[in-house]
Amino acid sequence: MSGRIVVLGVSSGRVPPGTEALLEAADVVAGGRAVLEALAPATARQVTLGKGLAKTLETLAHEPGRVVVLASGDPGFFGIVRTLGDHPLEVHPAPSSVALAFARLGLPWEDAVVVSAHARDPRRAINTALRHPKVAILTDENAGEIVEALRGRRVTVAEALGTPAERIGGEPPFAQPNVVIVEGDERAPRATRWALPESAFEHRKGMITKAETRAVALAALGPGIGDLVWDVGCGSGSVAIECARLGAAVIGIDADPEAIATTARNAATHDVPVRTVTGKAPEALQPLPEPDATFVGGGGAALDAILDHVAPVTRRAVVVTVALIDRIAPAMERLAAHGLDVTATTLQANRLKPLAGGHRLAAENPVTVIVGRRP
Repeated sequence: MSGRIVVLGVSSGRVPPGTEALLEAADVVAGGRAVLEALAPATARQVTLGKGLAKTLETLAHEPGRVVVLASGDPGFFGIVRTLGDHPLEVHPAPSSVALAFARLGLPWEDAVVVSAHARDPRRAINTALRHPKVAILTDENAGEIVEALRGRRVTVAEALGTPAERIGGEPPFAQPNVVIVEGDERAPRATRWALPESAFEHRKGMITKAETRAVALAALGPGIGDLVWDVGCGSGSVAIECARLGAAVIGIDADPEAIATTARNAATHDVPVRTVTGKAPEALQPLPEPDATFVGGGGAALDAILDHVAPVTRRAVVVTVALIDRIAPAMERLAAHGLDVTATTLQANRLKPLAGGHRLAAENPVTVIVGRRP
């Protein structure tokens, strides 16, 4: 095996100050076609990086001479260092495109969430930007799709940073490479606990998913950064709000305008964003973006129709809570018919209540939590 591979970040058409001699002394220089044309010394053999990147880099690691890899910005930040990580490296970073984008906007970014939609489905990046107050998204040709999905947020596209074609805040089509900066209200996940008591939420006559049930439902939903969760029949919004506290983007759907208003007030109390939709499921679900997880808190006579809609479009898990035992088997069968792996657990909780100088066990109504997971 050869010695270390030298990785140089490139910004504004230059390698980092003090590394010019490393580039000039290289026997082999690898990078994108444009950067090789601009920077590779005439004495070095050039290797263009493109498709089959991992195989090409493995070959470079066994070159007998001095190898330099040129990469955009900070090669360790969503960059080529990850692919080269098993080999001895000497890395000299330039400012990353994200750092440059925030600098151009005059914004601090230690509190920003950075995600990549480069060469991957942009939905997780979009969901992250819908939930978090400051997000940078690394993109490719999907920048226009991302901007369209984030209408209503403050979105700035920083294009071709450090080049003569640099543009900040322009309209599509967007030049490559670019970074999408998304700003919103200063609200960030801060959940240090979950399954909050019912007293943490405004609700009507006990019409709320109890803490014990919510704990099991949240475990099955698994909400986190980049996820979108539907709360169908959101009621007080307790499940929706807990998912948002854990970092997910959330949509609460209910046919009752009063329930929607209660959910909105509870979300404001807990300082989390929850999008609300007033309408009867499943019809109200038709125009919504597909979720990673769905919670159905009842459903009534429409439960079968709701499950027929949510099961095919939910990417990870559908969680249903039912109090009537007659609905358990049909709901399980409905989810299984859509190819989900289905389990069910009936919860019977007893809470201690004062009684004659001591305590008694006060039983809560049994609730069955049905979980359908995508295999």
